[in-house]
Amino acid sequence: MTDTQNTRLDTNWLETYSDVVTTCEGAVSHIRPGQRIFIGTGCAQPQELVRALVDRSSKLTDIEITHLLTVGEAPYAHKLLSRHFRVNSFFISDNVRDVIQEGLGDYTPIFLSDIPRLFKSGRLPLDVALIMVSPPDENGMCSFGISVDIVKSAAENASLVIAQVNPQMPRTFGDSLISANDIDLMVPTDVPLLEVVLDEPNDITKKIGEYVAALVENGSTLELGIGRIPQAVLEFLDGKNDLGIHTEMLTDRVIDLIENGTINGSRKTLDRGKIVASFCFGTRKLYDYIDNNPVFAFHPTEYVNDPMVIGRQHRQVAINVALEVDLTGQVCADSLGTKFYSGIGGQVDFNRGAAQSQGGKAIIALPSTARGSEISRIVANLSPGAGVVTTRGDVHYVITEHGVAYLHGKSIQERAMALISIAHPDFRDRLLKDAILAKYLRPEMADVKNQISSGPKDLRTAMVLDDGTQINFRPVHPTDAGPMKKLFYNLSAQSVYYRFMSLLKSLSESQLQHFVYINHREEVSIVGTVPEAHGEEIVTMGGYYLNPRTNRAEIAFITRDDWQRRGIGTFLCRYLARVAKRNGIAGLTAEVLPANKAMQAVFEKSGLSVISKFNEGVYSYTLDFVE
Repeated sequence: MTDTQNTRLDTNWLETYSDVVTTCEGAVSHIRPGQRIFIGTGCAQPQELVRALVDRSSKLTDIEITHLLTVGEAPYAHKLLSRHFRVNSFFISDNVRDVIQEGLGDYTPIFLSDIPRLFKSGRLPLDVALIMVSPPDENGMCSFGISVDIVKSAAENASLVIAQVNPQMPRTFGDSLISANDIDLMVPTDVPLLEVVLDEPNDITKKIGEYVAALVENGSTLELGIGRIPQAVLEFLDGKNDLGIHTEMLTDRVIDLIENGTINGSRKTLDRGKIVASFCFGTRKLYDYIDNNPVFAFHPTEYVNDPMVIGRQHRQVAINVALEVDLTGQVCADSLGTKFYSGIGGQVDFNRGAAQSQGGKAIIALPSTARGSEISRIVANLSPGAGVVTTRGDVHYVITEHGVAYLHGKSIQERAMALISIAHPDFRDRLLKDAILAKYLRPEMADVKNQISSGPKDLRTAMVLDDGTQINFRPVHPTDAGPMKKLFYNLSAQSVYYRFMSLLKSLSESQLQHFVYINHREEVSIVGTVPEAHGEEIVTMGGYYLNPRTNRAEIAFITRDDWQRRGIGTFLCRYLARVAKRNGIAGLTAEVLPANKAMQAVFEKSGLSVISKFNEGVYSYTLDFVE
């Protein structure tokens, strides 16, 4: 169906195609023992045909049932019927999980983009495809509606195509049609489609969603994988502009963002102005919304999940979930140890595509714990038997409710520290010990236990310089050790002397740890960064250390020479003062050399109540908050 078509339904289709119209019972009577049957995906599962197939089980043996993702009932996936039906699923949903984990069904791990080639090549020949479509239009074309994905390929390659023809199936635009002449048997039904009401995000998924949303730039195109977390991201996208959608799955939650203009696709590189998907996972509200709506373009998996297509979309953001991530960055997403739990799905397709996208971001998100916070999902080693879906070479961003870790191009030590810092605090010390034992970290890193953190996200801020350059401020992170060294070696001898009151030639590991590993309670440390081709570069750093006896914090900061005299020090001083005041600290102190006129000017312009005394060759400043 193209955007310009306004084709009417064939109201006499029952007569037009009377030679292939039959009942559910009549249709499934053509199925023979030993055949492989494909069943349509998700909410477009042809329920009436499935029930008729199960009712005929006594006459069938050794039937292999293959599908992608199922919802609702799966009556064939029962141990009592295992002699008649064997499930072989590309993605394990909860209605077939038990029979597969018991060894009475099977799971085929495969990238979603590869499945159509599996059918077409004959490596997995299909004898029968059970699908659901809309009634034919006057041109004899039926729509796959809410489920195009791998259903279109299955229908094109199965020897026998049996379609449940349902007027409640929406007609969708895009590459979503099949000719009625390519359907061998048509079964007229008028039944509601299956619906899925997504669970409301909890506090943890909301925090993760907020972190993910912060990475979404205006003009980005989103892929939202299956699960609560990708959908939770949508709650935090208000205020973003010109977002697009190129994803496997659509849910009801996109509707509000389309209606308020947040999602319009106006800056997409491909399919501009179109919301591209391959199937729906939602309710009747969504089905009615997409029905004959030219804003939506439903395409088969071989297009939507093609990493080459995804990579051509600028600023493609892929958001997928995991079950476990080890300290080297290996991502397990389809199994719990030896028990298969879900599937590869489109995670690798979109992860690799987004990684190739200009300005793209490949994101893996997961809660930091499982089993009621009893176990950590960030682990030193994956559980025995767990499979790697996204390799350590493919991983980019990993996000939990405790922060964001960027791993791509990072060393094992950098990865381990980044992941430990976003693990649940209760497990960080154990992970640190395990990382040292595994030789991922040096033994002296044991000294930084209780000080590994990504820092509170509310310490993030930004300033814009007179020339329009934006500097982003954030808490120091354990992975900043390398950039902090670079900052130090880019300082002039004078700047080093003013900051450290000695002529340091290098930073020892213990000095570096003092700057990077802090507990964010008695200490606050903020870095100012600017974007570079390799990620971000630290150009300034400031912080304070609390003296609990006086409830005053000693403040200090330093800025790279080529960024000095641009107001950065004054901004940092005022910002750190606000943070300290908010944390209940009585005031600030500082020690400044007489020759450091620039720092003296920063304090004088800080807006605080300033008292200075000259003592033993240095100026001692006391800075009180002005009420």
